Amino acid sequence: IQKLCDRVASSTLLDDRRDAVRALKSLSKKYRLEVGIQAMEHLIRVLQTDRSDSEIIGYALDTLYNVISNDLEEEEQEENAPKQVDDLGSQFTEIFIKQQENVTLLLTLVEEFDFHVRWPGVKLLTSLLKQQGPQVQQIILVSPMGVSRLMDLLADSREVIRNDGVLLLQQLTKSNAAIQKIVAFENAFERLLDIITEEGNSDGGIVVEDCLLLLQNLLKNNNSNQNFFKEGSYIQRMKPWFEVSDDNCGWSAQKVTNLHLMLQLVRVLVSPTNPPGATSSCQKAMFHCGLLQQLCTILMATGVPADILTETINTVSEVIRGCQINQDYFASVNAPSNPPRPAIVVLLMSMVNERQPFVLRCAVLYCFQCFLYKNHKGQGEIVSTLLPSTIDATGSSVSAGQLLCGGLFSTDSLSNWCAAVALAHALQENATLKEQLLRVQLATSIGNPPVSLLQQCTNILSQGSKVQTRVGLLMLLCTWLSNCSIAVTHFLHNPANVPFLTGQIAENLGEEEQLVQGLCALLLGISIYYNDNSLENYRKEKLKQLIEKRIGKENFIEKLGFISKHELYSRAAQKPQPSFSSPDHMMFDHEFTKLVKELEGVISKAIYKSSEEDKKEEEVKKTLEQHDNIVTHYKKVIREQDQELEELKQRVNTLTSQNEQLQATVTQQVSQIQQHKDQYNLLKVQLGKDTQHHNSHGDAFQVNGIQTEDVSKLKEELEEWKTKHELLQGQLREKDSVIEQLKTSPLEVGTTEQSSQTSRPGGLEHSTDLQKELEMLRSQLQLQTVEISRLQMENQKLQALNAGADPVSGGSGAAAANGSELEGRLEQEIRELKSEVKALSEEKESLRQHLDSASSTVAILQDEKSKLQQEVAESKKEQDDLLVLLADQDQKLSALKIKLKDLGVPVEDEDDIESGDQGDEDEDGDEEEQD
Repeated sequence: IQKLCDRVASSTLLDDRRDAVRALKSLSKKYRLEVGIQAMEHLIRVLQTDRSDSEIIGYALDTLYNVISNDLEEEEQEENAPKQVDDLGSQFTEIFIKQQENVTLLLTLVEEFDFHVRWPGVKLLTSLLKQQGPQVQQIILVSPMGVSRLMDLLADSREVIRNDGVLLLQQLTKSNAAIQKIVAFENAFERLLDIITEEGNSDGGIVVEDCLLLLQNLLKNNNSNQNFFKEGSYIQRMKPWFEVSDDNCGWSAQKVTNLHLMLQLVRVLVSPTNPPGATSSCQKAMFHCGLLQQLCTILMATGVPADILTETINTVSEVIRGCQINQDYFASVNAPSNPPRPAIVVLLMSMVNERQPFVLRCAVLYCFQCFLYKNHKGQGEIVSTLLPSTIDATGSSVSAGQLLCGGLFSTDSLSNWCAAVALAHALQENATLKEQLLRVQLATSIGNPPVSLLQQCTNILSQGSKVQTRVGLLMLLCTWLSNCSIAVTHFLHNPANVPFLTGQIAENLGEEEQLVQGLCALLLGISIYYNDNSLENYRKEKLKQLIEKRIGKENFIEKLGFISKHELYSRAAQKPQPSFSSPDHMMFDHEFTKLVKELEGVISKAIYKSSEEDKKEEEVKKTLEQHDNIVTHYKKVIREQDQELEELKQRVNTLTSQNEQLQATVTQQVSQIQQHKDQYNLLKVQLGKDTQHHNSHGDAFQVNGIQTEDVSKLKEELEEWKTKHELLQGQLREKDSVIEQLKTSPLEVGTTEQSSQTSRPGGLEHSTDLQKELEMLRSQLQLQTVEISRLQMENQKLQALNAGADPVSGGSGAAAANGSELEGRLEQEIRELKSEVKALSEEKESLRQHLDSASSTVAILQDEKSKLQQEVAESKKEQDDLLVLLADQDQKLSALKIKLKDLGVPVEDEDDIESGDQGDEDEDGDEEEQD
């Protein structure tokens, strides 16, 4: 070996060095220690200097692999030497990775496509990771593109390298979340699932097993990768894995292993230890893609191996745990029997059948627990099968409740325990069902009256059955009675129960019975803590005096502590799945351990409390209840006021809409007035033309002359028209006064409405528009008055013409004709003026009516607004009073809570929450009033 090492180190010819390395390779298997000590340094130098020759590199890598790996030598070593072999490989690995560039060099060689370089490089790197995993992982992690180079192995077309690449990645991803994330984001899921599909899914060979193990490494306890797996829609690609044929006989050992790993992979995604949100999203995805349905098909299939069936039940359990949609689907699954039976019933039949394997019965119990977990609907369905109104009188089909009762009272202690725990889960955190279960009656024997389920449980308990049976029944009773005062009263109503419990606790028994004593102490403590003092002989104080007299408080607390100190209690508290090495170890349920942890402290405090403290606590509780009632009353009052406010708001909205309609009506009237104004302007133009004709006729009189009789007649007619004109002017003056009054009245209304302009802007705008329109009408009337005065001027001119004209004897026929024509024109003009004045008076009358209606509307709106303001002010005053009362109540509540805490009584958070809600509602009420 020394000579060969010298040749490797000193030979100048490549062929000589290659021959020397080949010789070292052949010696390395037999003389591993010597070759490792003397040749490792020379071999590493060969890897650095002779990279151009793939053959010598391959020999050097094989030699290093033989030196470092333990795989070849373990078979040849003696039985007492494995530890030495392990130490040897670990020591050589430590020497190799001491220089980090050696691992970096190896990563570079793994990139080579040459089979004789890449394959031994992969094997050597895998062996290094097996020997010194964390150190080599850290070197690869800090190497540039280190993990990415190794991911390329999965794409190699040569199956040997690809398969060894999978083994390399298995070692690389062990217990290193950072590398797991990098591998996942390098598209590992896609490549591994493709390989599994190519190999035939569960029917594939060892390669499928290796890929599944690598997938487990990537997903287990890695929330980021689990989310990436779900978001990448890879859950849907798992469904074909579980497609099994009808002929399930003769499964190969490899297929069983593969399917077992596939089921475990599903469980990794929905494990109860994962974050609840991630688990829930994976559960829903498994339902929507049909994976849960496929698992239920395996569950109900025939010929499936027992271990696969057991693991399938566990997998279905965790897929439905806490997911309502999955639990509802599972409740609807029927077994392919005649007649069809629900899958739950079929599974429960296996659980209470003592001939079934122990692990299968544990799996069924876990499945039933997961089905009922946070599933009030499912709990109700199970309990309803026990109630008298729903029991099938014909007995044609057995129900879940009947199976549980049968298991509860069978001769097999394991069936007793499983049925008791299953029934306890049906009552978990459901006070309504605890009360309903008190109605269940059992027929014990022919001719004897039926007894309640609670009574039958206590009867069996007192008969001195096996420890496992008594532990199961005591767990059921503790769960049943906790947080249910009515059940406690029923339990205490049987005069034999309390003496039995005190007798069990007071005795000094062996270690096996200590667990029963602890559970009896817990049950008695629950009977005290949740006692409502409705039974005079079993009030809290009397029970505590009984404990002090018969057992002793310190002894009672010591016996109570036996439960949490028990080794089996600690095991059960670790995880929800019941996993026991043997039936004898099946004592505690996971959910029950939570109940013990919750009640142990409060029961200890309740036992040491004096009667005065109990009375104070009762008084405080009553006071709190009264305060709660007061707060509830005020909340109700505030809700009613909120409703009234909403109704008032609706009324305001209605009035606002009416106001808008009135505004629309006014707008329409304004348009009508504008039409009247246009018509008036047309009449005015026509009147101007008639006046011009009149002037031309006057000139003709001066030229041609007028007869005296005609002029006197005209004078008389003018006098008549003058008197009529004066009458019209008087009427106009009356109209003017009316208009003035109408003008002042809206102004007064506007003055009174100034304070409420923010809430009633529509009415003020309405009256202002009417005022503007009346002003325009006044100006038009003034124009008409000017026109009438102009006609009077013309009349005076005619009079002057009559006075200055010379009498003419004998007029001509043409003059008479002109006079009659003038008379006709004057009569026509006067008629037109009268009609115009009449029309204007009618318009004034209609406008006055509109103004009156608008004024009355404004008055009504003002009245309603004042009423609303008054109501709002009153409600605000009432709410202020309520706020003061609630503040006082809060102070009293906080003082009482402090007293309770001083007394050692746990104070529930609901009071704080309600007081917080009260404050929020008060603030909302104030904001609504301000709005």
